[in-house]
Amino acid sequence: MYEITTRCIRIRVEPEYLDQQSRPEESRFVWAYHVRIENGGDQTVQLISRYWRITDGNGTTQEVRGAGVVGEQPTLTPGASFEYTSGTPLGTPSGFMVGRYQMVTADGERFEVEIPAFSLDSPHQKMRIH
Repeated sequence: MYEITTRCIRIRVEPEYLDQQSRPEESRFVWAYHVRIENGGDQTVQLISRYWRITDGNGTTQEVRGAGVVGEQPTLTPGASFEYTSGTPLGTPSGFMVGRYQMVTADGERFEVEIPAFSLDSPHQKMRIH
């Protein structure tokens, strides 16, 4: 599990390789990632947008931006949490993701919350000894 806290908002991410959806012989490797967002602060906040940078094993990068997460823009009161699962395919057996969420407080202040970088590793990745 990967975790980071920004301005009392804790983000935890747990990636999982999806063997049944992957097709290594076709260079298609698929991961799910489960995210938990916890509001440890004393202000109500709303997640309004997301940004992801997804990098495959060859260094090819894809950027994803959009409103909310999984079709929602959750509001988190102090002590509340929100969880969701999403996924991503890659053309290589490994890679990594990193990102951020844009949040807004009840009084309109916008700020960014970091999403920790996390590794996407499949059992098809050849191990290298350096």
